[in-house]
Amino acid sequence: MEALSPFERYQDLQRYVGWSAEDASRMLAAGPLVAGHFSTLADDFYEEIDRHPDARKVITGGQPQIVRLKRTMVRWMEELFSGEYDEQYVLRRCQIGHRHVEIGLSQVYTIAAISRLRSGLMDAVGLKWQGDSEGLLATRMSVNRLLDLDLALIEDAYQAEFHRREQSVQRLITIGQVAGGIAHELRNPLNIIKTSTYFLLNSQHAPPEKVRSHLERIDRQVNSSDAVIAGLNSFARLPVPELRRVDIRQFLKQLTETLELPQEITVQTQTTKDAGEIFGDPQQLSIVFSNLIRNACDAMPQGGRLQIAADLAKQGVEISVRDSGVGMDKEILQRVMDPLFTTKARGIGLGLSISRAIVEKHHGRLTASSETGKGTTFTVWLPEATDIPTGD
Repeated sequence: MEALSPFERYQDLQRYVGWSAEDASRMLAAGPLVAGHFSTLADDFYEEIDRHPDARKVITGGQPQIVRLKRTMVRWMEELFSGEYDEQYVLRRCQIGHRHVEIGLSQVYTIAAISRLRSGLMDAVGLKWQGDSEGLLATRMSVNRLLDLDLALIEDAYQAEFHRREQSVQRLITIGQVAGGIAHELRNPLNIIKTSTYFLLNSQHAPPEKVRSHLERIDRQVNSSDAVIAGLNSFARLPVPELRRVDIRQFLKQLTETLELPQEITVQTQTTKDAGEIFGDPQQLSIVFSNLIRNACDAMPQGGRLQIAADLAKQGVEISVRDSGVGMDKEILQRVMDPLFTTKARGIGLGLSISRAIVEKHHGRLTASSETGKGTTFTVWLPEATDIPTGD
């Protein structure tokens, strides 16, 4: 579904608060009554701002800027009572929210300012009113509705612009982190390739076995560099899984048989008969569990016990990978699946991020629990193969 334009959103908000053509007519009729008070209200507004340092600090142009801002505020009040609330009116209100983000003005002051102006406009309407009390009440209700709509527009635009800028900053931070990770991971292979290349170019009488050794070093480092690039590419362009029925017991059995695990690690596999089938992409799921098992082994450098278990749980299947290794503290546990976060001397911290992304594309969940000195458990929940999951 396409997002609503600012004007369409405004029309939706009008319906929400019960705004009608009668409200617009009342605002237009009240305009001549209050117009003479606009300059006084603008003066009062900026005198009050001068008493609040956090609001005052955004005015950096001195008295000339305040004069311009007062004229802008008068035009804003004139538009309130114009009776015309078209697309251009909405865009001008949105620009206020965008501008507040740009100058760093908290929306707290916008809410307070609207409240102060509301009181002033209500008083102005009452002072000049010549009709009955029922008409006065209806007009004041219309003023209230319109000010609430203006505030909603400004706040909505403020939030949209704030999040846009925040996302832009986060993208730049991520780019910096990725660049740093790539530089770190590629620098060592490139240095080794450079030294081997230097040897091959400058050694005139190197024995064949020495030449072969350096060529093999270059080949290994090229493969290592390619693995880094492939990991980044996998994370950025993770394909949609090709779902089919997978017998989880058979899948785990085949996976553990193909992995080369350190001899000092004891593997215990426990899958109940009820573990059943899931819908999944075996190739992508192999990436997930290979990553989890590899991490478990890395957490037990002196050896230990690796437990892999699968069982039915809450309309799905839970597969856990548990190690008896060093464990993680709470701070690391909270960040362990973040992209580019790693505690290893080598690696750029994408393995668990890719694993989580794959599991989520399978409509599942990847969670972790750990205790320092006692080990870590990663648990994958995947829907049971009763119906093919729907959704993106």
